[in-house]
Amino acid sequence: MNYTYLLINIGVIFFPLILSFDKKVHFFSKWKFVLPAILITGIVFLIWDLLFVKLNVWSFNSDYIIGIKLFGLPLEEILFFLTVPYACIFIYECLNAYFPANTLQKYSLAISNLFLGLCIAILFFGYSRWYTLINFGFLFLVLAYIEYVNIEFRFMYKFFRAYLVSLIPFYIVNGFLTAIPVVIYNNQENLGFRVGTIPFEDHFYLMGLLLMNVYLYEFFKSKKSNQGESSLVSEKERLGVLGGF
Repeated sequence: MNYTYLLINIGVIFFPLILSFDKKVHFFSKWKFVLPAILITGIVFLIWDLLFVKLNVWSFNSDYIIGIKLFGLPLEEILFFLTVPYACIFIYECLNAYFPANTLQKYSLAISNLFLGLCIAILFFGYSRWYTLINFGFLFLVLAYIEYVNIEFRFMYKFFRAYLVSLIPFYIVNGFLTAIPVVIYNNQENLGFRVGTIPFEDHFYLMGLLLMNVYLYEFFKSKKSNQGESSLVSEKERLGVLGGF
């Protein structure tokens, strides 16, 4: 058995997990929002992953996995959808806690529109390739929904900053996965353009994965906040009624 992919997963989550008890970020207190976001997103991406294995979009090098499989996927690949989102949401929260000022706020819609336009352009030229089609189609739908349908809370300016920072560990982790390689890509199903050994689409795969996780994370936080506000209003009304007697 080879533990390469498993060790990569452990390396991804090790420091974010240890540092979750940082006093300023208090990330451990937000696990009740983090975990459902990761689980829901994970189900979506695992279905996507299974489809890609069936379509021969990518496969896994048996020399670098321990050999345990669930639903036809290596255990390490399933863990990937826990460790990477956890680390990325941790980065997102750390940046928000330590650097609350964010100059991207006034540019976030323009940046989103730029990415939406990029998705349309790439889909026009690469729609016949499964990885390109599903990857950019998914990103387009999620991004368009968040910017033009979701009006309850705005967070994209914080998301883009976290995404940029997340690209640093992304190049390290994905660099290992694609250089060894642990994950083997079928270039007939992607654009065939790589940054080093990393397929171009992987950058936007990360964006879609992180975006869905952060959206659900913020969604669950907002629901909790709204419930708290409703309870506070009800309590004030109750006290007001009692005060009238």
